[in-house]
Amino acid sequence: MVKIKLLIFCLLVSFGLFAQEYSYTFRFFQNSPMKGDYFFSKTISSGDSFIDNKQGKLPVSSTVFHTPGNSIELNYMNTKSGSWSATLYRQEIRGMDNFKPASHLSFWIFNPSDLTTVKDLPTIQLMRKDSSLTKKQYISELPVAKWHQIMLSLKSFSNSSENPSDTYIAVIFSQQNTINQQHILYVDDVECVSWSPVVKPAIITENLKAKGYSKHIDLSWEAITDSSINLVKIYRSSDGVEFRAIGIQQPYINRFTDFTGETGKTYFYKTTCLSQHYEEGPFSSIVKSATVEMNDDDLLTMVQEASFRYYWEAAEPVSGLALENIHGRHDMIATGASGFGIMALIAGTERQFITRDQAVERFIKIVKFLENAESFHGVYPHFLDGTSGKTVPFFGQRDNGADLVETSFLLQGLLAAKQYFSGDNENEILIREKITAIWEKVEWDWFRKTPESKFLYWHWSPDKEWIINHNLIGWNETMVTYLLAIASPTHSIPASMYYSGWANQDSTGYNYRANWGQTSDGATYTNGTSYYGIPLAVGVSNGGPLFFTHYSYMGYDPQLITDEYTNYFVNNQHIAMINHKYCVENPLKYKGYGYDGWGLTASDGPFDYSADEPVIWQDHGKLAPTGAISSFPYTPKESMNALKNYYNNYGSFLWGEYGFKDAFSLSHNWCSTIYMGLNQAPMTVMIENYRSGLIWNLFMQNEDILNGLIKLETETNSRKK
Repeated sequence: MVKIKLLIFCLLVSFGLFAQEYSYTFRFFQNSPMKGDYFFSKTISSGDSFIDNKQGKLPVSSTVFHTPGNSIELNYMNTKSGSWSATLYRQEIRGMDNFKPASHLSFWIFNPSDLTTVKDLPTIQLMRKDSSLTKKQYISELPVAKWHQIMLSLKSFSNSSENPSDTYIAVIFSQQNTINQQHILYVDDVECVSWSPVVKPAIITENLKAKGYSKHIDLSWEAITDSSINLVKIYRSSDGVEFRAIGIQQPYINRFTDFTGETGKTYFYKTTCLSQHYEEGPFSSIVKSATVEMNDDDLLTMVQEASFRYYWEAAEPVSGLALENIHGRHDMIATGASGFGIMALIAGTERQFITRDQAVERFIKIVKFLENAESFHGVYPHFLDGTSGKTVPFFGQRDNGADLVETSFLLQGLLAAKQYFSGDNENEILIREKITAIWEKVEWDWFRKTPESKFLYWHWSPDKEWIINHNLIGWNETMVTYLLAIASPTHSIPASMYYSGWANQDSTGYNYRANWGQTSDGATYTNGTSYYGIPLAVGVSNGGPLFFTHYSYMGYDPQLITDEYTNYFVNNQHIAMINHKYCVENPLKYKGYGYDGWGLTASDGPFDYSADEPVIWQDHGKLAPTGAISSFPYTPKESMNALKNYYNNYGSFLWGEYGFKDAFSLSHNWCSTIYMGLNQAPMTVMIENYRSGLIWNLFMQNEDILNGLIKLETETNSRKK
């Protein structure tokens, strides 16, 4: 027995040692999602020297590129009386933090003119995280009118062996000579790589398929498992004869979206695989499809299906649960996003995106994983490793334990699934039983911290205990936590805590709200002010970011939640209407805001992730499609206007493989390159709640949930006496 246990231990240790996150290429530039200028760039010039720019940003070329769809254009003048420099910053992406070893800086350069010699070329430097610069390096060879790869040893930039992913944040091109002459170069695919022999790929993308929608074609193929493949390159033709390259795709994503912008057109496609040196392999078979007319219902289904794919096709394969974001970590699942994704999977099953048998198979995988995953007093951490079920302290070592709010989001999805899988067969019975066990083991009452506490607490660490010390006070996204804690059949809290904690009105609650809202409006939980003529019963400031009206109400039907102060469907509707009115007024005059450009909420941003809201100090000029689109139950007309605007007018950069990208800012000429697990599912789920009430109806059938609301109603009535 001892030997068996030792063997199992060794296997587990070995698995942990060899299970490794996906390794990305350390890239400074591959493509700009936006035309015009590249957001992650900067130009400086002095004297008579210049480098062409648009408000200090480098222009991009959509006609000359090494890999489609664009490159960086360096259009510069060298002079004796001045100098210029152009910086390409590496875009920081959440979770993209594991990189392939690298020995060289590689980039591709195109010189259209024989008047430009190597002496006219810019020097190359790398910028470190502390803003210091390496030694300058020089380009020694440059053919004319062809793309040429430059490989510079990283050791040549610095005397020390510096790991690029730990050290460098930018590449700088700067003036070398002083001869008065203008030059144009194009630079593409700037990255750190290891030297390897040039090998032409032998594989092709198998089972290529194409499907047309209103203004885009979706391509899909079988997943690529060959680690030597760098990219998939996509070609398009309008006649099936003349093809041109239109895009590239990362090898771990087996689909591509071609937004053509036209309806009623037929297109032909083929693909090829690229090696690490961008050598092309053989072409795939040719497929064709056509864009088609779509009505409003068709568009809603299209958006639901695309966002659904995030949780179906792109789920972590061992657990079947949702990733935090794509692109990002491949093994790390987010518990809250997984709960939202579970509800999206239910909606997708009912919409026949997948069969019920496929859904049952996925949910068996999910519940078996969660049954054995690490939890603390029944509460899961924010992030789990999908391969092992262990906690991932992604936000730091203080956050290495239980996350009560993320677990609430997860359970909202699981309890809806328990009602959905109601069949009298072995598999669906198993799903229900395991969900019940997960639900009943959560020790909500323990997260009061002390028996006398008025509040629930967000986090607990196994070695640092209550160090984060974040008590849950509304108005925000955490109402669901109090409602579930009251509803628990095994570890419930008193219904009075809804008022003492969530709706707390003493100095603790007042100071908390006044601090983050920077106003006394709503600091006592109740508000009572009208904004743009719209009364707001509950909410800090003028309501906050829109995700407050989504996250707790994907399963819980706000029409059936009324406390001492308001009905929460009405209150949420007013918050959405205020958000819309603010964007129409647009006090900061941001581009793209208006009756069909609105929805301030939490999302990725040009400078950082932020929770935007309709107040000047927290409005950063970015719009997240999930804000307006997930508000469909509250503002169907305004939400449909936004959906059509985002797809029809901005789809070329905003629409992708999993639906709408996370956010965009026309004022900054920026669009996010990621999809977020917390933001894709609400679009699928809340559209479904608007169309059929499916998830609301399922969730509200749960006996424990109904009992919890009865307890709250009883408590509310007792306060009125």
